[in-house]
Amino acid sequence: VQLVESGGGLVQPGGSLRLSCKISGLTLYEYHIGWFRQAPGKEREGASCIVPAHGPTYYEDSVKDRFNCSRDDATSTVHLQMNSLRPEDTAVYYCAADASRYYNSRKTLYEYDFWGQGTQVTVSS
Repeated sequence: VQLVESGGGLVQPGGSLRLSCKISGLTLYEYHIGWFRQAPGKEREGASCIVPAHGPTYYEDSVKDRFNCSRDDATSTVHLQMNSLRPEDTAVYYCAADASRYYNSRKTLYEYDFWGQGTQVTVSS
């Protein structure tokens, strides 16, 4: 199983970035896919958004109305569209796959079944 994130980079405050996560080796539609972020010196958090195998997408409050997560099972790719970026969004962003029957928004990255290596997002002027 491989999850490979891409699309990170440096962006100015207020700007946008689109991250992608290409997934191989599993049947994507059977998994919940979460996007996580880890900033230096900060505690591990739950997912910023979760695109479940079924049902509506979950968004953590701080990214609601700014981030959009979507999945394309046909291409085994999950996307994270980030708008109105803030300096506090600076982090390494990871995608992860969870085979549980129901998703849990409090699960942290390493409690998922599979995760990628991450891509750096830096929001700075």
